[in-house]
Amino acid sequence: MKRFKIFKFIFLIAISSFFYTQVKSQGKEEDKINAATRVLRDFGNMKESIPAEMLKVTEGIIIVPKMINGGFVLAAKRGKGIAMVKFPDGSWSSPVFVTITGGSVGLQAGVQSVDLVLIFKSSETLENIGKGSFTLGGDISVTAGPVGRNSTASTDYKMEAEVYSYSRSKGLFAGISLSGSAIDVDQKANKAFYGEDVDSETLFTSQDESSKASVIDLKNELKSLYK
Repeated sequence: MKRFKIFKFIFLIAISSFFYTQVKSQGKEEDKINAATRVLRDFGNMKESIPAEMLKVTEGIIIVPKMINGGFVLAAKRGKGIAMVKFPDGSWSSPVFVTITGGSVGLQAGVQSVDLVLIFKSSETLENIGKGSFTLGGDISVTAGPVGRNSTASTDYKMEAEVYSYSRSKGLFAGISLSGSAIDVDQKANKAFYGEDVDSETLFTSQDESSKASVIDLKNELKSLYK
């Protein structure tokens, strides 16, 4: 009987530890979504921001809060963020957690933290990350996007690239090179947030309204931004 009680105690401790780890991990991903929402809000409050017309025609977006950019001679980039696809009716998919990594050799010194937003012309391009890592500037073309709230800034733009990048550092737009940076789905983060293994294709095609306040806030911020 005494041995049974010991085993029961150990079992309860193990279960409690498991759920604590799950909740803690999920909380970290919630923080990432909340950070992405703040990035969008900050971009929207800037005098010169992403053109409204461009946001209306975009079919996908990646938001990476506080991406590390810099180094000495060997420049490196590393960040974690979320990706979402926009449906024809203007609603947004469930968020997919992603990572972006890259490096290049050049005369660079110092490290900066930038908020990065990638605008995708086609949802199909973004959905392809679920099939494996792809490289900006290699597998898909990327360029710095036009800046300006009025429609002219985007309608007069050639729109030849597949992805348009916007990066902000200390409240100002900061141009950075993303060529050679790889984007991957963060399966571990997705499992932690959703509580199960779920592939990016399922999430990108899901129109289910999440009950999580962080996701609802993010979707509302996206809707208010591109309107």
